[in-house]
Order: sequence, then structure tokens, then C-alpha cells
Amino acid sequence: MSGIVGQNTLDNSGLIKAPAGGGAWNFIKKLTASASGDLSFVDGTSDVVLDSTYKEYVFTFNNMHLGTDNVDFQFNVSIDSGSNYNIAKTTTSFVAYHNETGSDNPGLVYNTANDLAQGTGFQNLTDDSGADNDQSQSGYLHIFGLSDTTFVKHFIAKLSTTQSGDYNYFWNYAGYANTTSAIDAIQFKMSSGDIDGGDICLYGITT
Repeated sequence: MSGIVGQNTLDNSGLIKAPAGGGAWNFIKKLTASASGDLSFVDGTSDVVLDSTYKEYVFTFNNMHLGTDNVDFQFNVSIDSGSNYNIAKTTTSFVAYHNETGSDNPGLVYNTANDLAQGTGFQNLTDDSGADNDQSQSGYLHIFGLSDTTFVKHFIAKLSTTQSGDYNYFWNYAGYANTTSAIDAIQFKMSSGDIDGGDICLYGITT
């Protein structure tokens, strides 16, 4: 057996032919921060694609470094090409944590402070993050059906972060943007100060 699947005839076995074009993850755009107030992805601008081309999109965060200590990495979405980032969202959040010295018991808690209940503000992806020279935040945001005009838009996010008190936090988020309009722009920023460094890559997922 060669290990190459010629047709999509073995879906039940988990063997699925890669789609034409080179696989399921299709790189679209990378934005690199350099003391940036925000990083924004707007459909149709600077080669960004956020439309019906893909049913799923993933943003990866690589070593996002903060310009200010003890702030939060956040995102919001737009239905008017970035003129407004104010869509109502309902979300849920939990975090696992452990500190560098091992002097505090590790924990796993539901975090009500980072929930939104039809809130239109920016959704936290981290909390109390550190800005030491060796500290950063990495992870991903996976969002579904951006161009759908029937259903709300669900998302999942996971990030490993260095907290300002020298803890590792593993943040887990899920929720939905409560709109049946197509989302065509997504913005990332800090709750205060700049994104000092790091990059965000956008991928379209072939289904």
C-alpha cells in the first residue's frame, strides 16, 4: 500500500485525499507587530480573504509581546469592513495555571471576569499578561462560517501565556458573535498600550 489516497472514497477510514492546491491549511496573510496599536484583517484589503472562499478561518499568534505589563490581548469583529468593531458576543472562559517557582498550587478555574453576555466590547484572549523581555503569548483563534447569513458565528481560542506574576496561564475560550450578517474584518489589540512584537498569521481551512 502506497499511503496515497487517489480519491475521496475512504472517508470512513480517516483517509481523505488532500484538496487541490496543497492541503487543508491555506496561508493567506501575516501581520507583524512593531509597537502597533492594533493588527487588523479586513476582507479585500492587502490580500486579506475573509469571505465565502473558506468555511473556517484560523488566526495563529506567535510570541505576541506586550508593550505594557499586566494588560490583556483582545479581539473584536466587524460587519462593515472595520468601520465599527462592536458586534454582540456571548462567550465562556476557563484557565489552567501554575507559577514558575512551584510555590503556589496549580489550578483550573472558570473565569467569569472574561465572559461576555451579549457584550459588544473586545473579547479578552489573555488576562494580566506580562511584558518582561522574555515573556510572550502564543496560540490560536478558530472561527467558523464568517460569510454565512443564516447562523451566528462560533469561535474557539486557546493561548499559552506568561502572566505578569510569572505564572503560565493556559486560556480556553469559546463563544459566538451574535450576528447573521457576514463578518468581514477582525481586529486584535491590547487592552492598554501597544503590541510590541510578534506576528499573527491568517489561514483558510479547506473542507
